[in-house]
Amino acid sequence: MAVATAVAPASEVVVAPATVPWHARRPLLALVTRRGLAGLVTLLIVSVIIFFATQVLPGNAAYAVLGRTGTPARLHLLEKQLGLDRGVFAQYWHWLSGLFTGRLGTSLASGQGVWSVVEPRLVNSAILLVLAGAIGTIIGVTAGAVAALRKDGWFDHVTSVVALTVTALPEFVIAIALISLFATLVSHVLPAVSIIPPGSYGWNNPKALILPVATLVIVIVPYTLRMMRASTIEALESDYVEMARLKGVKSWRILLFHALPNAIAPTIQVIGLNFLYLAGGIVVVEYVYNYPGIGQGLVDAVSNRDIPVIQFIVIVLAAFYVIVNILTDVIALLATPRRRLTQ
Repeated sequence: MAVATAVAPASEVVVAPATVPWHARRPLLALVTRRGLAGLVTLLIVSVIIFFATQVLPGNAAYAVLGRTGTPARLHLLEKQLGLDRGVFAQYWHWLSGLFTGRLGTSLASGQGVWSVVEPRLVNSAILLVLAGAIGTIIGVTAGAVAALRKDGWFDHVTSVVALTVTALPEFVIAIALISLFATLVSHVLPAVSIIPPGSYGWNNPKALILPVATLVIVIVPYTLRMMRASTIEALESDYVEMARLKGVKSWRILLFHALPNAIAPTIQVIGLNFLYLAGGIVVVEYVYNYPGIGQGLVDAVSNRDIPVIQFIVIVLAAFYVIVNILTDVIALLATPRRRLTQ
């Protein structure tokens, strides 16, 4: 007698979890691992470049400290104290290992430890970056969503023209315009320079932060606004939004609960790029406003040929770039549910 054998339809075949690669089962862990290893390699390459780039500069650290007053005997003694009499690779290993053990060296300009010189400037720059990034993100996302909801309206046209205009202006032009409007020519309601007394930080003098933060916000808002507008318009023109409209769902609910969750992922990438841009653009803004941040510190270190400070600041900026790139990718992955599902 023939025995009937039931065969499951192809659509019901279940793949055993063991046959799925681990990076497909754990996409978030795979992303962090892959980007983390790439970031470590990037930092290693940056450390090699910055160390050997400062080594090929004319003269050396001992000559930079003593200047014209340095006799051959004093130069030789100081070179021995600074370890400059050792081979280049031995000096590089001593410097690289010092980054992991906290031995950052001594500033050639002030004679203080590198960390004591950089730390207050690092905090001041972090205040600017966080404030400008947070305010710029809120304004850009909100304005972009409203412009998309009112597509081809007066608000959409005005914000598009203003965004394109601001995008064409460099940071120092915006900074000078704000100084003229609020500190010198038109009115005097804000200080023209953001001087922070030694031993204090930016939060101790909030008024000095207004113009630098405003400059950075104006610079980054157009990019977030334009991306948010484009991605929101694409989401609003999708089939599921059209179905929600046919069901009589209110416009604000469609925007908040249907369009924004799907439009925010590409905007997160732009927000991350804005933070990376701030790390570089902050140098110009701090110089214009004489703000004692890491950008101004880098300019001063280059002027004084303070090599240990230059090396440490560049490494800090490179590490910031790596960390922000990883965080941006992780947040974008979390904001896109279908990318987190096991393939």
